[in-house]
Amino acid sequence: MTGFSRFARAAVIAAAVGFAGAASAQTEIGGYSAYIGWEDLHNSKGARLTAPWQVVRQDRANYHRFGISQPGDDWDPFFASMENRAAMERMIMNGTIEPSAAQILMQGGATVFVRIYGQGGVGNSIRVTVSR
Repeated sequence: MTGFSRFARAAVIAAAVGFAGAASAQTEIGGYSAYIGWEDLHNSKGARLTAPWQVVRQDRANYHRFGISQPGDDWDPFFASMENRAAMERMIMNGTIEPSAAQILMQGGATVFVRIYGQGGVGNSIRVTVSR
């Protein structure tokens, strides 16, 4: 980079790094909202679930696999896939759910808003918010 000032070189490097970062950035690839009812708090054998990711996953299994839904449950194409539901724990661990939201979720009777982030249709993380 002869002929470039130190500032110009720094700007070129910063632009290149910014471009590379943008190329690997996660984008929202899907989302849905769902009401968490009694059925979502228990697994298919009737045992009470103990973790927020289990409840969110059970809600989607109930909806897509077992045909169990409550008013307020939205259809989503992403978790219609059993493989994507299986990846939900990892996706929530890579994403966010506030402790207060997790507590409300575990009590049931709340609406969850789930946003799925990834690239090219492959989910990598989930952001869960809750409203009562």
